[in-house]
Amino acid sequence: MPTNGNGGGAWATYAARAGLEAFVVMPEGAPVITRNECAISGAHLYLVNGLISDAGAIVGRAVKSHGWYDASTLKEPYRIEGKKTMGYEIAEQFQWEVPDVIIYPTGGGVGIIGIYKALLELQQLGWIGKRLPRLVAVQASGCAPIVKAWQEGKTVSEHWKDSRTIAFGINVPKALGDFLVLEAVRNTDGCALAVDDAELLQAQTELASQEGLFVCPEGAATLVAARQLRASGWIKSNERVVLLNTGSGIKYPDTVQVSVPLLQPQDELPA
Repeated sequence: MPTNGNGGGAWATYAARAGLEAFVVMPEGAPVITRNECAISGAHLYLVNGLISDAGAIVGRAVKSHGWYDASTLKEPYRIEGKKTMGYEIAEQFQWEVPDVIIYPTGGGVGIIGIYKALLELQQLGWIGKRLPRLVAVQASGCAPIVKAWQEGKTVSEHWKDSRTIAFGINVPKALGDFLVLEAVRNTDGCALAVDDAELLQAQTELASQEGLFVCPEGAATLVAARQLRASGWIKSNERVVLLNTGSGIKYPDTVQVSVPLLQPQDELPA
């Protein structure tokens, strides 16, 4: 499996539980905690001096050469079926009256594709009405190929050169399923937009200090997007909006810089 971190950790731990041998390739810049998670689970972990696309190419060659099972994004059917349950759970928790907007941080795009698939299935079953939530794909301004494609009215994206963002999970310069993401966004009258790293880091701090939620940078990006869309009037004041957080901020300790006072044993806490 090629991964930016979280998927590899899950793949490695499930493989360990099942007694399977797992090979994981991730960019050298992936969060250290996710690397350790793969390694301690017994996976064969390799780092690549490049991006997720480079990791994918290496895995693709290995699959072809050795006949291994390919767990890459959209190369197997199970991940999208698993992520589809997000759409089911949202609909259920809203008592089958779907929200107006769902905002999702988008790299490879499996999450938003899965949610869209779930909504269509629920519609076909008659469990929800004809109105679907407007789906919003959020990317980082340093890596926004799907946003660019949406703005230009294209059905597929182009490879994003020199991609870079602190939100490592969405640092995907060219998603295999980009056409499916764009289809989901357009068919629900949604949109795609990019946010700056500085803004999402500020949102991460605010969510922790005001709501007690230490979310990952990717999740924080959805709050920035929601604020921008509300300010522009795209989201109305009476609309119900769901933001999805895709991981814990604990996995990204480098995104948080704090200065803490150092006390001596004889010191007292200030009143």
